Amino acid sequence: MRAEIAERIYREGNRLFTEIPEKYDKESVYGEKITKKNGRFLRSWNPYRSKLSAAILKNVDIEIKTNYNILYLGAATGTTVSHLSDILKYGKIYAVEISPFSIRKLLELCKKRDNIVPILADAAHPERYQHIVDKVDLLYQDISQRNQIEIFHKNCERFLPDKGIGILTIKSRSIDVTSKPERVYREIIKKIQDYEYKLRDYKKLDPYSKDHSVFVIMR
Repeated sequence: MRAEIAERIYREGNRLFTEIPEKYDKESVYGEKITKKNGRFLRSWNPYRSKLSAAILKNVDIEIKTNYNILYLGAATGTTVSHLSDILKYGKIYAVEISPFSIRKLLELCKKRDNIVPILADAAHPERYQHIVDKVDLLYQDISQRNQIEIFHKNCERFLPDKGIGILTIKSRSIDVTSKPERVYREIIKKIQDYEYKLRDYKKLDPYSKDHSVFVIMR
């Protein structure tokens, strides 16, 4: 794990925790366990509920500095977003979600966290929220759609500057239920190369997320 991310993340074997900043309430966000260690309040980060947590536990080459601005596509109710909120001391998260039901729960989190900007929008149309989102240091996508690599590319082109980092989680069955996951992943790698991104790392997320993989790119 890189030093930049380790400042706010703690690992004990196969368990991961993020430290709750002093300014936030020391309470559970989605039912996760909270422990106190050396005067710090730590939230358990479940890899079976967060693909980013699973990727970190699998030692994927991920870098998240505490001053990053992040565009998160597919924020859902805010499980992973809440842990990123813990990590970011100075940056902010633009959290895009298409579901009105999920965004209502995300808004409850935003009332307690001042570094999250909730956006109700379709990530396939980044032009609809370009007036809200600035250039970001990191773009994270967790969307289960057939055209998820194309959605990722459209957002990277608009919001990710040169040397920016992109993290793409792929659910192979969402792209092609008839193909073996390995074939789907090979096609994703080819498209990443066609888009002229540098593939920094790639790993399967089993056993935490069946038929899922994570790809880390740099523009």
